[in-house]
Amino acid sequence: MRRYSFLLITLLIICTSCSISRPTACGPTPTKQQIELQDMEEYAFIHYSLNTYTDQEWGYGNEDVNLFNPKNLDPRQWARTCKESGMKGIIFTVKHHCGFCMWPSAYTEYSVKNSPWKNGQGDVVKELAEACKEYGLRFAVYLSPWDRNHAEYGRPAYIDYFRNQLRELLTNYGDIYEVWFDGANGGNGYYGGANETRHIDRTTYYQWAETYRMIRELQPNIVIWNDGGDRGDLRWVGTEAGFIGETNWSLLNKDGDVPFEMLHYGLENGNVWVPGETNTSIRPGWFYHDQENSRVKSLSKLMETYYKSVGRNSTLLLNFPITRDGLIHQEDSLRGSAFAKMVREIFSNDLIEGASLTATNTRNNSSKYSIKHAIDGKTNTYWATDDDVKTAAVTIDFGKPTTFNRFMTCEYIQLGQRVKDFKLEVFVNGTWEPLKDIYAERGDGMTTVGRKRIICFPTVTASKLRFTIVDSKACPLISRLGVFLAPELTPDIPGSGEKYSTKWNVSLAGGGNGNGRSVIIDLKGKKNVKGLRYLPPQDRNTRGIVMDYAVFASVGNGEWKEISKGEFSNIVNNPIWQTVNFPAITTDRIRLDAVRLASGERIRFEDIDVVTE
Repeated sequence: MRRYSFLLITLLIICTSCSISRPTACGPTPTKQQIELQDMEEYAFIHYSLNTYTDQEWGYGNEDVNLFNPKNLDPRQWARTCKESGMKGIIFTVKHHCGFCMWPSAYTEYSVKNSPWKNGQGDVVKELAEACKEYGLRFAVYLSPWDRNHAEYGRPAYIDYFRNQLRELLTNYGDIYEVWFDGANGGNGYYGGANETRHIDRTTYYQWAETYRMIRELQPNIVIWNDGGDRGDLRWVGTEAGFIGETNWSLLNKDGDVPFEMLHYGLENGNVWVPGETNTSIRPGWFYHDQENSRVKSLSKLMETYYKSVGRNSTLLLNFPITRDGLIHQEDSLRGSAFAKMVREIFSNDLIEGASLTATNTRNNSSKYSIKHAIDGKTNTYWATDDDVKTAAVTIDFGKPTTFNRFMTCEYIQLGQRVKDFKLEVFVNGTWEPLKDIYAERGDGMTTVGRKRIICFPTVTASKLRFTIVDSKACPLISRLGVFLAPELTPDIPGSGEKYSTKWNVSLAGGGNGNGRSVIIDLKGKKNVKGLRYLPPQDRNTRGIVMDYAVFASVGNGEWKEISKGEFSNIVNNPIWQTVNFPAITTDRIRLDAVRLASGERIRFEDIDVVTE
């Protein structure tokens, strides 16, 4: 009889367990490859090309291959530095817009095989792929669709060339976790000697559907980043400044335009999963420039970037440029390792351990979905509420006054992104008081969660913390909660050390090439001038930003001599100081003309300066 009772109880437990329904997916969900990519959190960009030796951000395609002859090129040092900086992988610029290939491609002469480096027998891509494997890093490639060197760019024949090079890269260098395509497409260039401007329709020219098919066939586990008019697996966040919106949905629509608002904030009701990837450089520029050695991002700025990228449901793609010697600069290396150390120290000590947690609702009152699963350290378990419950609260009782200033929460994104709005409160002196995000751009900044959300607030001491989900698209699924104490860092002062124009008399002029499109710098007497520096507006408005320029020097009697002309490459996406160098000239006035503006009719600038001997 006792045996039958035992069987009956066991059967009852099994049946009860079966009746506890698993939450159903809410909207689009990520692929296995997207989850793996998001779990990496931080990975590195490495920019290195002929631009490094011409002091440019974008080359024209006519740079001499003989410039590439680094004395100490060491991809193992790159990989080691990235590993020590907390990066989980490296994306290498195997070909930038100039068209120079960092591997001995069989389809062009414009590559390392015709450079003096290693007598043309070297392969930077191979050396870095092997170094990544040695240091346990994943490897990826950035192949620019735009090629300012190739004679057939803009014509059908170039697509075959582009795919042939992709096939080389995706076949000969082992597993590739990501392929990265820039959105810069078409413009002036060398084009095999044509020296002309070519235009393409970036939505149709590359025939992305067929290119994607080939990529996935060659590398089934790859993810595709594309800003070139076709939806990939990841999206740009609309800026290279190192942050994504505090509201950030990992969703877009499969078709249609993607304006800045969608890139930066995602789309709540989008029909495909396309998470954001926040790309920024540890220096102002993407390629190495000597004058930026003193402008490597501070530890404070790197931590802010982390909170505004990884801490806002995005991955962080942090660039390390390579010097002319072929190494990552010591300043970049030291700052990167300090950054990784800080992240480890902050998030290795979770103050929630040992605290008592209570939730206002648990799915079917089942231990399978109880709040303990939000702190069990597992990624495949989570706290869930009943299907009809879209608001809920968790109270964290520390049992004693506890000091903290960071809060982390993560959703179980395998079943979709759900939380739309939440708030935090602390129990101090017998009352609940709200917390505010110090990095919020509007309100308290506590909206979406996604894979990971970190809220930063002024240091507080309290015995309890309450996390309230105010609104959710479906029953919330929370896989992690955490509370931490970060050290106070001295914040950066925007523009510190960057204002120079007060030395000169600067005026907007109607002369030159159009009303309001010229800036005249009166040097208050004759000076030996060898360069000009232009800082575009810092208000995220493209109006008045100079893209193509001409620089003139006064030669007396009201006459001007042109001393330089060119473009400010990538200035809209990365509005940093631009430097124009030219042979030294003695003059009392310099004029900057806007040959082409990003938008608007009149030139605008945050600051402007000249470089004197």
